[in-house]
Amino acid sequence: MNVRSLASGQVVDGFKLEQQLDPGGMADFWRVSREGESAPLIMKIPLLRRGEDPLTIVGFEQEQMILARLTGPHVPRFVASGDFERPYIVMELVAGRPLKTLIADAPLPAAEVARIGAAVAEALHSIHRQHVTHLDLKPSNIILRDDGSAVLIDFGLSRHDQLPDLIAEEFDEPVGTGAYVAPEQVRRYRGDPRSDIFSLGVTLYFLVTGERPYGEPEREAEWRRRLWRDPFPPSRWNPLVPPWLQEIILRCLEIDREARYSSAAQLRFDLQHPDGVALTERAARRDRDGALTVFSRWLKLRKAPPLRMRSIAGVLDRSPIVMAAIDLAAPDDLGDAIGVALRRVLATVPDARLACVNVLKVSRIALDPLEDAHGRNPHLQRLVELKHWARPLPVETERITYHVFESPDPASAIVEYARNNNVDHIVMGARGSSSLRRYLGSVSAQVVAQAPCTVTVVRRSAAASDTPVPGTADASRG
Repeated sequence: MNVRSLASGQVVDGFKLEQQLDPGGMADFWRVSREGESAPLIMKIPLLRRGEDPLTIVGFEQEQMILARLTGPHVPRFVASGDFERPYIVMELVAGRPLKTLIADAPLPAAEVARIGAAVAEALHSIHRQHVTHLDLKPSNIILRDDGSAVLIDFGLSRHDQLPDLIAEEFDEPVGTGAYVAPEQVRRYRGDPRSDIFSLGVTLYFLVTGERPYGEPEREAEWRRRLWRDPFPPSRWNPLVPPWLQEIILRCLEIDREARYSSAAQLRFDLQHPDGVALTERAARRDRDGALTVFSRWLKLRKAPPLRMRSIAGVLDRSPIVMAAIDLAAPDDLGDAIGVALRRVLATVPDARLACVNVLKVSRIALDPLEDAHGRNPHLQRLVELKHWARPLPVETERITYHVFESPDPASAIVEYARNNNVDHIVMGARGSSSLRRYLGSVSAQVVAQAPCTVTVVRRSAAASDTPVPGTADASRG
């Protein structure tokens, strides 16, 4: 198909060309319509003229395969595609604002950067769970809808765990956008969702400073420097960057992918809960690493073996968000049993993020007192008790957070938190049975019925005086 001969009003495989849009670097775009389709559509036509980069051809075939398999609100809806005789992809025309339009306003306030980052992280987690790594995440490939959610576009350089990786098969050199590629991508490794987390870290750095952490390198030799050289901390360019945001960004930009966030869901969690971010030396950093550290990385890289490919699912399975819903008024033996169950879960997923949650039940009508009989704030008192309960758990400080909610309906509060934070597994206790509980329905039963994830319910031992032996009822809800 000769893109130069296309004109408004022309029909291509049943799609009427309505208006030509701004071209991209590797494709032309037309707004199109089709009988029976009420939503606005866009046709993407790759530039396959003689002399064009062969990556354009391979990228078209890659995107055609991957986009057709993706679903959900964070990707354009796939409609149709043509073959190489008449190559095109028709998809939903996403209404919103490209993130690149905000670059001119950088540096942006920390709260806005966190909000945008959380939206993009949610979109990344969605495609990662569908076995796709984007591998070309940058502001021009992110659209922000009016409701604040993010949509990812342009999957020409992406990889799907269950499809052939044409990019890796046909190109010996690394591909991507120089300012955003992760260190492992430079080493031609295309199978880790944490590469997208690195690219999102570059984007957050850019939004909060107005500078790119690695500039705009064009040659592979320039790309390779990020294998041993860390960037300047964001606070060097913008002293108003809060420590929690610098901690998050620099963790995303760690050279060693094992030191980054284990999943986009965990990154989103921290961006939405800045008060719970555990600060390390990253937060106070004012300069790059010293020459000795940099040389040590360079020397280590020379002896490093090739990176071994792993499935995206394998990476995500090692890094779930686990929620412990703790009833602090329950008997001690039930609390102990929950602790035992949690240790078992955490032993199998060492990279898990643990959220310890307690619900402070309040009245639906009456105003609850702000202090208890001893003059203490009940909310803060519960938080102290929750931290005390969790102290023996084998979890690193940066992987555990504490949350106390006030709600007249504890089950709904637990389910809502799980849904809003991409929780993968809830561990909670169930008190003893009674006629009233059977009539009203226990909190644990309601959570099992409504939760969007696996729920493990731990019960008290048969004899409260004996060592508790937790029994679990596991209910997967999708």
